[in-house]
Amino acid sequence: MTKPKFIIALDQGTTSCRAIVFDHEGVIIRTAQREFTQYFPESGWVEHDAEEIWSVQLDVLQQAAQGIPPDEIAAIGITNQRETAVIWDRETGRPLHRAIVWQCRRTSELCRTLKERGLEPMFQDKTGLLLDPYFSGTKLKWVLDTHPDIREKAERGEALFGTIDSWLIWRLTEGRRHTTDVSNASRTLLFNIHSLEWDEDILRELDIPRGMLPEVLPSSGLFGETDVIGPRRPITIAGVAGDQQAALFGQGCFREGLAKSTYGTGCFILKNTGDKPVRSRNGLLTTIAWQIGDQVHYALEGSVFIAGAVVQWLRDGLGLIGSASETEALALSVPDTEGVYFVPAFAGLGTPYWQPEARGMIAGLTRSTGKAHLVRAALEAVAYQTRDVLEVMRQEAGVELSELRVDGGAVKNAFLMQFQADLLGVPVVRPRVTETTALGAAMLAGLAVGFWSGLEEIERLKGFDQTFVPERDEAYRENKYSGWKRTLAYQLRS
Repeated sequence: MTKPKFIIALDQGTTSCRAIVFDHEGVIIRTAQREFTQYFPESGWVEHDAEEIWSVQLDVLQQAAQGIPPDEIAAIGITNQRETAVIWDRETGRPLHRAIVWQCRRTSELCRTLKERGLEPMFQDKTGLLLDPYFSGTKLKWVLDTHPDIREKAERGEALFGTIDSWLIWRLTEGRRHTTDVSNASRTLLFNIHSLEWDEDILRELDIPRGMLPEVLPSSGLFGETDVIGPRRPITIAGVAGDQQAALFGQGCFREGLAKSTYGTGCFILKNTGDKPVRSRNGLLTTIAWQIGDQVHYALEGSVFIAGAVVQWLRDGLGLIGSASETEALALSVPDTEGVYFVPAFAGLGTPYWQPEARGMIAGLTRSTGKAHLVRAALEAVAYQTRDVLEVMRQEAGVELSELRVDGGAVKNAFLMQFQADLLGVPVVRPRVTETTALGAAMLAGLAVGFWSGLEEIERLKGFDQTFVPERDEAYRENKYSGWKRTLAYQLRS
């Protein structure tokens, strides 16, 4: 029998679907990627077509696996945009509503009402999360309350809910498996992160039928089998984790105290807190990092809603650039922003402000402001928001940051990484394999099927590409950061 040589990771993101083939050394052998449609039906609303996501994800999976015998593929791992809510028909498998994306702010008023009723402490105690439109639970309630026909189906057991991982597993297994993992479940606002169960009190409060929800499994384990690559040998889906938890795992942050920052559509900073959840008093989220066997690891998380998405907006919304790759040279073509600050609060502000009604603004414009200044200000905004989160983490942990491990598509931008190091005053470490989100999913799947023997073996897969060392002094970074804080204070007052 042929010994498996590869793991395939499905990386279903906010703007594109990817499939990446890794070998036993954690090296990328092949990759395929396609973008899909973004829908903005009203101001602050963001939707996806779940059927299109499935079609695109299947296409890139088959592209990446083309020519590889199925018996050489050990398993499939899935990582995904986390809080996006999908509701579909149990019988037909077709979506009953467009997927409501994690960025969508349509449930702001519902969250405000729940807060005014004094329910946020209960939600935070049970789920580790705050009452914010970011999370899936209020999105699901909105669909059920707004569409009585879908609620009727749900109450009859004919409608199912899941995050994107559940949706993909359902389609990959042709409706045989309705499952998720603990990391994705912990982002729904419906899951008790202490008992590891869907919380009956919360389901009752939000009027959500329990039968809609998927079975919750450890992140490394058997989720089902699929024959979409080839019927001769079904392939096991053996690892699932939300994108940020998968990146934490892929960065090798297996031990308490290790942290990473992922620069994708948003920017997300996670710190492993070990086998006990730590409640934040300063706007951080408490979440499940992953579960392997009976061992659960928790994390503190800070969430920046708009990071790489601001570059996409410069390209698609304003037409200032043709591609993201142009931004580095443009930013370096001017010595600074000439006092321009960009607050990209297109979907509200996340950690530590949690202001869902906040909207974007650009301050400091003059007649001499040009395209390069705006592009540079947009990139700098990503670094400022990252420092906002890390400042809170430092206060919570009482420990100074010694280095920042980074990953995600935006880390290819050397200007951004150097500015981040200068703004933090610590080295920023970019790994050899920057696709650590997909690598984390592959690792979790590989552990479940014995492709790798354990954490000790996969720790050696880590390698670093470049370390960006701070080149500016404290006066520079504090001057820059204080300008950001002043701009943000004005935005929050308005």
